[in-house]
Amino acid sequence: MYQKHREDFLSVLEERDSAAIIFSGSLKNRNNDCDHRFRPESDFVYLMGFNEPECALVLLPNGKGTEESPRTILFLRERDPLMETWNGRRVGTERAPEQFGIDLALPIDELWDELPEFLVGHGTLVAPSGVDESRDRHLLKVLSQLRDKVRGGVRAPSALEHPRDTLHELRLFKSEDEVELIRKANSITREAHHAAMALSAEGRNECELDAEIVCTFMKRGGTGESYNNIVASGNNGTILHYGENNKTMHDGQMVLIDAGCEWKYYASDVTRTFPVNGKFSEAQTAIYQLVLDAMMASIDSVKPGKPFNEFHDVATRVLTQGLIDLGILSGPLDLALESRSYAKYTIHRTGHWLGLDVHDQGSYAGANGPREFEPGMVTTVEPGLYFTADDEEIDAKWRGIAVRIEDNILVTKDGNTNLSEGISKTIEDVEAACAGERAEVALA
Repeated sequence: MYQKHREDFLSVLEERDSAAIIFSGSLKNRNNDCDHRFRPESDFVYLMGFNEPECALVLLPNGKGTEESPRTILFLRERDPLMETWNGRRVGTERAPEQFGIDLALPIDELWDELPEFLVGHGTLVAPSGVDESRDRHLLKVLSQLRDKVRGGVRAPSALEHPRDTLHELRLFKSEDEVELIRKANSITREAHHAAMALSAEGRNECELDAEIVCTFMKRGGTGESYNNIVASGNNGTILHYGENNKTMHDGQMVLIDAGCEWKYYASDVTRTFPVNGKFSEAQTAIYQLVLDAMMASIDSVKPGKPFNEFHDVATRVLTQGLIDLGILSGPLDLALESRSYAKYTIHRTGHWLGLDVHDQGSYAGANGPREFEPGMVTTVEPGLYFTADDEEIDAKWRGIAVRIEDNILVTKDGNTNLSEGISKTIEDVEAACAGERAEVALA
């Protein structure tokens, strides 16, 4: 899969007369002499599937695919028995070509000295910028050195281009192999959400559910969480990126859990909302069913040829009409939509791209407006309604209710496939999961 990604990227680079350099990233300090667990930069994962820090992949479409005239060069750390004893094994330059199917491997310490010579003959350099200041300085210095060579008749890159229009466009369209990785991530996420539903009870702490989710992700072999888990009970659910996850839960509240497993660095992103005590109240039922109706209508709008903004507009229309029907907003519908009176309760957009990043790369609009869906794209669909506990403009029965429901949708040639379908979301199925029952619904 990774070799196919490299070949596809090389083809794009060749069309654009460009070379590229993509980095794996560096260890980040956590505190004192302790580092965070390393997670490679997603562009590097897409092309290499390799998780060592301090690596750089150079792609040269003008090369012949040999060691003497390489198309793919991996700069990485050399073997070091002492450092490997302390910090873990390294692949090293001798083993890397065979292990990864690349033309040439060189020590990372030689990168900035060797890079200018490799870039000769290419018109543009595609590389990430604005992430690492030191890296940016080195890249600009390389381009400056190459500009000096141009006066001597050497053709070399004159500009630095972000991967946005090349590599990130490739990442937007998932292959069957990538879809399977996201599907696997969702399979583990299903188990984690169901375990949290069954664990929820009066007097338990949000952190207990958070711990159950993380434990499930890790013991099933995931590479961790796709993002920081949100486990928000009661009014905490009205904080979109709530992260404290440490409050005691009580009967009468709902719990909003936004959590997704990462499998081989591919993300899932799922939100479910359920009652602490496992049974929806009348008010909770009304809001929950409204959000679920909006979600199902939105999913129907995710299909080839439909503009990206349409499923959000569909969700907004269903939610706004529902709020009018419940007496929370005043109608008629068209006036409520025009005045955006719904915005106080809906707050966010209804979805985003999903892949190696939970908010994955890829543009949302083109020169003529919103981008249209195409097969292979994966988006989330996540409508929500949020009523803060201190909102005196609404009936007290609605206050403190927050509901978001989120699934991961693959665009197919005939419509779409829900990659997280097996995670309980109807009222009946959610209450069953809270009671510890496991509906055997296979993921699509």
